[in-house]
Amino acid sequence: MSQVNLKGLGVALVTPFHQDETIDYSSLKKVIDHIIEGGCDYIVVLGTTAETPTLSLTEKEKTAEFVKKEVNGRKPLVIGIGGNNTKGILDDIHNRNLEGYSAILSVAPYYNKPTQEGLYYHFKAIADNSPLPIILYNVPGRTGVNITSNTTLRLALASSNIIGIKEASGRLDQCQEIIKGCPKGFSLISGNDNDTAAIMAMGGEGVISVLGNALTKEMKRLVNLCLNSKFEEAGELQKTLQPLIGHLFEDGNPAGVKSLLSEMGLLENFLRLPLLPVSNGVKEKLHREFKNFI
Repeated sequence: MSQVNLKGLGVALVTPFHQDETIDYSSLKKVIDHIIEGGCDYIVVLGTTAETPTLSLTEKEKTAEFVKKEVNGRKPLVIGIGGNNTKGILDDIHNRNLEGYSAILSVAPYYNKPTQEGLYYHFKAIADNSPLPIILYNVPGRTGVNITSNTTLRLALASSNIIGIKEASGRLDQCQEIIKGCPKGFSLISGNDNDTAAIMAMGGEGVISVLGNALTKEMKRLVNLCLNSKFEEAGELQKTLQPLIGHLFEDGNPAGVKSLLSEMGLLENFLRLPLLPVSNGVKEKLHREFKNFI
């Protein structure tokens, strides 16, 4: 299987639902076509934005197969496989049909809060047993533990099967340390829409975006400006997008982006508990900012 090129815009795909909470595959197809037509460079399936913790194993497998079929080779695909049970992840990778996918995005273990040494051996075991390259996912605001730059670099140097990190810590100094010390071929990817220009200015290769589900063309333009070293223009665009991005996560993810996608007619605005649609107040703020881009 070919290695995904992590330069540019990756989109963390949502999972649309019907009112009865079953997966709305017709709307999922609409979103897929929208982001491909908008110019995304690759698609991340079954990440945080997909409400993956609320999906059954059968639903995850069916969704992964559906996306693969609908994309039909038009864009590279990354699949999210992570958790806080290392053995369970290895079993999942072994049993999952990964044909058609180019890499695995694996989040730091959550809730049980391992040490840095535990994180190292967790990800090393995954990399050693995976047929696909691994992208680390650092999001301490959700997991309760930060993958330090030292641990990231140690993993990058220890395994050629670890090809990058999605950094959503918000710690730009940490990102700078990773850029400075990582081996050739290792990618730093922004995991926060609002950090895209800053991380790419220091040498990051792109973003795995939530907003890209809705404003694919605008996020594509932002990363292209950065890739072409037009950082002044990129900074201005980032500044323009910033109010919308702020409201996007005010009531949690993917509540904000699902509100936008619903406004665009691409899906119905349903989430699975414990998540809820955004409040009326946040919805009004999102609409006020969103109308500047549609």
